[in-house]
Amino acid sequence: MGKTTTRRAGRMASAGAIREAATTLFLRSGYLGTTMDEVAALAGVSKQTVYTHFADKERLFSDLVLAATERVNEFVRLLTDVLAATEDLDSDLRQVARRYLATVLRPDLLQLRRLVIGEAGRFPDLARAYYERAPERTLGALAECFQGLAERGLLRVDDPGLAAAHFAFLVLGVPLDRAMFLGGDEAPPAELDRQANQAVRVFLAAYRAR
Repeated sequence: MGKTTTRRAGRMASAGAIREAATTLFLRSGYLGTTMDEVAALAGVSKQTVYTHFADKERLFSDLVLAATERVNEFVRLLTDVLAATEDLDSDLRQVARRYLATVLRPDLLQLRRLVIGEAGRFPDLARAYYERAPERTLGALAECFQGLAERGLLRVDDPGLAAAHFAFLVLGVPLDRAMFLGGDEAPPAELDRQANQAVRVFLAAYRAR
């Protein structure tokens, strides 16, 4: 391994350690309660190394928040793959609903969501970017899938965006509120499965093609 490659690998390792440390501290202490000195100490690097990768605390915070939105890609791929060629709409919608719940209700993502909402007044552009790249993108992907299902004659959809919003609230509305306010008081898997199944039942009662 050449010196350039070694240095590049070292920089990547340092950046990864800094991100991991910063995530731990921001979620534990919030934005104002976290210092760059603490990030450097927890990451095991110098403060100068932290500033080499991230110009200031605001940019480090923004980097972490926006990086988290990339997790949406996996769910969007799943729902697109599952629904595009579905031959069993009831079963496949239940699969999507269960994965939707599992993705959104991850404890680390719930903590991040609380943090972004709590700092929305300080960082409105960041909050908007998070919304556009995560919740709004998911709704858009659902709308596209429902439009495709309507074209196949499986759903009766006049407004795909509204249908996506209805599906999202039926699946997530109560569990997400509960998780956001009650934190570690997690719903058991059986309850979430029941939530997914009932959400799909009500959605199809309204939107299934007659």
